[in-house]
Amino acid sequence: MLLEGPVAIQMSGYGDMEKVGPLGKSLPANDESITAGPGGLILYQGNSPVIYYDTNTWNFIRLGKIDGVTGQELLAAFGRGDVTVTLSLS
Repeated sequence: MLLEGPVAIQMSGYGDMEKVGPLGKSLPANDESITAGPGGLILYQGNSPVIYYDTNTWNFIRLGKIDGVTGQELLAAFGRGDVTVTLSLS
């Protein structure tokens, strides 16, 4: 999808540990039990990107990680409300 251009996702807070939103389509799933920490970018159930600002272990697809930022910094940047996150290859 990202080869076709940036993808904007409306994300909401969940459980005081993450932002999650619908991708708009399902991708092939290859879930495995992993632990995601602050800055972890995962795909949940093949159709919901999640960015963590705390730690969670579950069955996910690891997509990437935001390096050099703490969970508190992410929470401050995202705030408590909804946000639009744009993913791109650049």
